[in-house]
Amino acid sequence: MAGAVPWGRWKAPSVLPGFGLGLGYTLFWLGLIVLIPLSAVVLKTTELSWAQFVELGLGERARAAYRLSFGASFLAAGINLVFGFVVAWVLVRYRFPGKRLVDAMVDLPFALPTAVAGIALTALYAPNGWVGQLLEPLGVKVAFTPLGVVVALVFVGLPFAVRTVQPVLADLGAEVEEAAATLGASRGQVFSRIIVPAVAPAAATGFALAFARAVGEYGSVIFIAGNMPFKSEIAPLLIVVQLEQFNYPGATAIALVMLVISFAMLLVINLLQAWSRRRS
Repeated sequence: MAGAVPWGRWKAPSVLPGFGLGLGYTLFWLGLIVLIPLSAVVLKTTELSWAQFVELGLGERARAAYRLSFGASFLAAGINLVFGFVVAWVLVRYRFPGKRLVDAMVDLPFALPTAVAGIALTALYAPNGWVGQLLEPLGVKVAFTPLGVVVALVFVGLPFAVRTVQPVLADLGAEVEEAAATLGASRGQVFSRIIVPAVAPAAATGFALAFARAVGEYGSVIFIAGNMPFKSEIAPLLIVVQLEQFNYPGATAIALVMLVISFAMLLVINLLQAWSRRRS
């Protein structure tokens, strides 16, 4: 046909830069914000000998801090995975007075300074606090224990679990459940065969985000943890201790171990997330 534009030469107009320029900006910004700081951690650690690295980064005190940081973060993310789904379900499926206020409160940990959150949680769960004095006669101590660390990490990670699942539930719609019910499906079948497969990828993303936030959390934890070595001392606090002693290679050694463990765990979570998407 005369005057026709050959296929492949026509491009839709774009308000953003082309691929080459856009990719260049992406790599530059990624390198400036992520790769260069992480490279500095690795290079600073090379100032240590292998024996010094093992002593500082893999010593008994450091291993205890890793166990608490990653164990409490994993537990808190799991708790948020369950209760974050419940909160998202209530916000999407039901109408009730004050719903907008409850919805806004979910984002409160995003806006609240972490130090303020830590002080508030400590005052609440201390032995003489509103909740702590009720738990004390039961033999449950929250503040200044590893349990307090989990409570603080649940607080800061809840919005990630809710906000990743909430849009998926809103798009799913109640009519899908009603259609399944009219075909004879029980509530358990609707939940396991319709809701869970649809929500699983978003829930895995929320779990990963809550876990990542919890691993690096510092401000809200130091007040309620008690910071006892080998008991309630988190790895970020151990890094700060090394920095206060001007032992920068020692601080980067601990940071490098945390970086490797975090990367490995997030890689596993992302692989599970990709697997769940293929199955759905």
